[in-house]
Amino acid sequence: MKLTIPDADVLWSSLPERRKHEMVVTVQATDLDDLNHVNNQVYLAWCEQVARAHALREGMGTGTLVKLGAVPVARQHIITYHRPALLGDCIRVRTALTVSVGVRSIRAYTLDRDAGESSDGERLAECQTEWVWVDPVTGRPKRAPREVQEAFGF
Repeated sequence: MKLTIPDADVLWSSLPERRKHEMVVTVQATDLDDLNHVNNQVYLAWCEQVARAHALREGMGTGTLVKLGAVPVARQHIITYHRPALLGDCIRVRTALTVSVGVRSIRAYTLDRDAGESSDGERLAECQTEWVWVDPVTGRPKRAPREVQEAFGF
């Protein structure tokens, strides 16, 4: 399946709460690269953090998933960078589970300079990850368990 990044803002407003999550991070000195803006790998780490927080919020942390017999592993990440994030910036990181079919799930992410409650802020980056569900023992692809589908509103 080829990934295309949908309009994450439209997705955000149209999806049920169980399918989306957000957090705010503040850029630390350790997040910066030699050009004094956030390093590319940090954006991906933030995306993974918000995905894990979302899963935990819905009771679907790694331990639970192992017990259910299927865990997600990343197959592909696509990140589009628009503007740099700088030391001290507050960044709103949002994720939305957009697709879950068979052994694959797609998460969309947006990363915006947080402008508070009154504004959406400036778009810094967008990301999309294709996750493949696998058996934690064999590593072979496996359909997402019904309990996972239900927990996230599919």
